[in-house]
Amino acid sequence: MNTFLGFGREHIERHYRKTGQCVYLHLKRHVIEKVPGASGGALPKRRNGTLFLDLETNGDLNSDDFEYEDEAKLVLFPDHYEIALPNIEELPALVTIACDALLSAKSPYRKQEPDSWEEELQASKHAKTLVQLDNGVRIPPSGWKCSKCDLRENLWLNLTDGSVLCGKWFFDGHGGNGHAMEHYKETGYPLAVKLGTITPDGADVYSFDEEEPVLDPHIAKHLAHFGIDMLQMQVTENELRDNDIKPRVSEWEVIQEAGVKLKPMYGPGYTGMKNLGNSCYLNAVMQAIFSIPEFQRAYVGNLPRIFDYSPLDPTQDFNTQMAKLGHGLLSGQYSKPPVKSELIEQVMKEEHKPQQNGISPQMFKAFISKGHPEFSSNRQQDAREFFLHLINLVERNPVGSENPSDVFRFLVEERTQCCQSRKVRYTERVDYIMQLPVAMEAATNKDELIAYELKRREAEAARRPPPELVRAKIPFSACLQAFSEPSNVEDFWSSALQAKSAGVKTSRFVSFPEYLVVQIKKFTFGLDWIPKKLDVSIDMPDFLDISHLRARGLQPGEEELPDIAPPIVIPDDPKDRMMNHFMESLDIDESSVMQLAEMGFPLEACRKAVYYTGNLGAEVAFNWIIAHMEEPDFAEPLVLPAFGEVASSGAAAFGAVGLDNQPPEEMVAIIISMGFQRNLAIQALKATNNNLERALEWIFSHPELEEENEPALDMMNMENSANANILAETGLEGPRIKDGSGRYELFGFISHMGTSTMSGHYVCHLKKEGRWMIYNDLRVCASERPPKDLGYIYFYHRIPS
Repeated sequence: MNTFLGFGREHIERHYRKTGQCVYLHLKRHVIEKVPGASGGALPKRRNGTLFLDLETNGDLNSDDFEYEDEAKLVLFPDHYEIALPNIEELPALVTIACDALLSAKSPYRKQEPDSWEEELQASKHAKTLVQLDNGVRIPPSGWKCSKCDLRENLWLNLTDGSVLCGKWFFDGHGGNGHAMEHYKETGYPLAVKLGTITPDGADVYSFDEEEPVLDPHIAKHLAHFGIDMLQMQVTENELRDNDIKPRVSEWEVIQEAGVKLKPMYGPGYTGMKNLGNSCYLNAVMQAIFSIPEFQRAYVGNLPRIFDYSPLDPTQDFNTQMAKLGHGLLSGQYSKPPVKSELIEQVMKEEHKPQQNGISPQMFKAFISKGHPEFSSNRQQDAREFFLHLINLVERNPVGSENPSDVFRFLVEERTQCCQSRKVRYTERVDYIMQLPVAMEAATNKDELIAYELKRREAEAARRPPPELVRAKIPFSACLQAFSEPSNVEDFWSSALQAKSAGVKTSRFVSFPEYLVVQIKKFTFGLDWIPKKLDVSIDMPDFLDISHLRARGLQPGEEELPDIAPPIVIPDDPKDRMMNHFMESLDIDESSVMQLAEMGFPLEACRKAVYYTGNLGAEVAFNWIIAHMEEPDFAEPLVLPAFGEVASSGAAAFGAVGLDNQPPEEMVAIIISMGFQRNLAIQALKATNNNLERALEWIFSHPELEEENEPALDMMNMENSANANILAETGLEGPRIKDGSGRYELFGFISHMGTSTMSGHYVCHLKKEGRWMIYNDLRVCASERPPKDLGYIYFYHRIPS
């Protein structure tokens, strides 16, 4: 039996022809009447439709404003014979039980809502009585790293002794070596706060003892103990904030074009998206993505083929969900102007507020955020992080021979120079976003800014409303200049000097992408340790030429740094000393390791990626990371089979790239002793990264291979299609790129309103048919004053030469 909540009759018929399965459950909901006294717009007299049509439109059929009548029936193909439910007399008991189970199960829509809205944290039992050591520890506002390793992300501050330590990889989707948990096991200090999440409204706190995220009602006091001041950001007695309210109100008005009469737009490509509760970051990114022809062709153009080859559960298929969302945005079916009779009724009732139907991306959000602790929550997120998360999923779920994410990919050349020896090293890496620093020192209205700051402080001291905002005006040319200038490399180890030294790094483009995504790095930390956004105006150009940033490679007269890895520090633990004895003999390209680490990946994961890809460069290692980042031991230290242990993260995925990846003979012998053939044992170990337990599970899940006598060692026959796709893409020729000229034209930008990425609102502006449009969740209108100077992420397309 099959139940299709997201497809029409023609798709069910296609599914029947493909699978031969003939029993389907059809659900239909009827709106009977409006509940007296309920709020909401005009009610149609009677509306019928399948669950797909109702739930994907803006009408909220889960609200309390309507009374419903649900209808369910079995449909038997190919004759379309219908049996109304319930029908205990005519149906077998097994069928009746199956129908009851399906009807009582939660749909993806209703599953999403409790997870989003009822995520209430409990106060920790340790918060009130937490003991804090008076050890003089003070935490700076930036520059943190784990005190037991060099990790600079996913860091946690222990609220008892002030230790800054890294978390686990699988805890919140970021890298870590588990030192925070180890510290708790050694000391018993229970509470830690995640660095980078502290705002005036609170912070992310985790209780190791209670094994869950918790609330700390005394978080301001506990952070103040280590010099982190949250109290000054609280509301004052007259309910006026310090310098936030008026500037942010002005920003909200300008970006949303408040006070200007905007003409609503309807039709294909002008469909809005419902905000599911702080999901505006997703709405803004997806509107920009599906304005790009390559993504339109890949998903909407291939919609029949994607639906034909979709799995039995289309809610768990990325390409199906992308095609469905793209069709909703581009078909025009959910963006129709109101009919004349409805307009007259609205005018007569003085309720003339045109609203597009729009679509609700609940099923798409449920799938794309599955397993991700941030995007699956109801909290606001960073649009840039979501864009990269989406590109990662596109890369891992190919649709046809052309990957639409190729249009964003480009190669970056990084030139690192030792300031003392003057020797250089050239490396290349893959990137999808050009990050531009904000050159605050180049503001053209410095005198106005100084005067405004004096007035603001006077108003704050006198408890008066702040003066009218003066926003820093930054030339775009200054930001581009800051991008091209050398930057200092922290903890640089010079292979020429065999010691740490001062180093500088410059970045250039090896290739220019078809579509250039530019992020303005507006978010930073203030001296008071509070994350803030630089409220600046940058004169972003409509036409951009970055041809002068083309990489040139090693120049005449330049001498390369020797290819020597830095020494490994030997710990006091004898066991660890033996481990490092073997590690010293490993041939690992540390420059590639550091390249990957600077992108935010855990250091140990970077070392494994470079080792298991045979030192073929950071690009190949990057793809190895993408293929293995979901594994629970992703960030664990590199352990080799030579020590009698199983490698924690396998070389199998890249064994074909010049690496001898023969599984340990003793493990092969164990599987053979269980009655399996040798070639099957080798194939299973390679497919599971030399993990004995997973190898046995792999064999049992592939019973058809037991009957084969021929070796089945071909990587492309393995079921890990994501890894196989990445392997095919990352041969010796390197990643696919679409190089061309460096001249671009602006066609879209995403703007953020608010004080940090963890709060506020996102809006998207797109240029269509020669005119700018504003996409503000469900509202799609012609833009009158596009705020191009206040954007956060900009989208440029290459100008044909």
